[in-house]
Amino acid sequence: MFGFRTLPPGGRSRKRATRALFIRHGSEGTPEGRSLRLLRKWLSPNQLEQFGRRGYFEVVGSDSGKRYRIHAGASVNVCEIDERGRLQEGLCFMPIGALPIGDVMLAQKIALETCEDKARAVARRFTPNGFHFRQTRPLG
Repeated sequence: MFGFRTLPPGGRSRKRATRALFIRHGSEGTPEGRSLRLLRKWLSPNQLEQFGRRGYFEVVGSDSGKRYRIHAGASVNVCEIDERGRLQEGLCFMPIGALPIGDVMLAQKIALETCEDKARAVARRFTPNGFHFRQTRPLG
């Protein structure tokens, strides 16, 4: 009547997997996708797991040993965290230019891990808003 046909067992999951592969391949061909792929290559296994599950990863500052959480985003996305993982002071700093999110996050990671004091010197401070960071979705 309507021309519906049933899929063979496992056919639906194959269709979903093919669609997901197509979407992923297509998105990785964009500047945004390539920047996220480069970021994932620079992350440690622990950071990669955090980024994939939670949409952020943590780094340790080179000068003070403080911990920072870098959330997915290009601005207002870096927060100092305390020993219990609570958000403390927010830092807003980024490289000059219109760069994809992955490139900005990688620059922030490298800056905090190699020249923390210089990054903090140019950063604008903000009070972290937990609601803002709950909105992030995993990009990795």
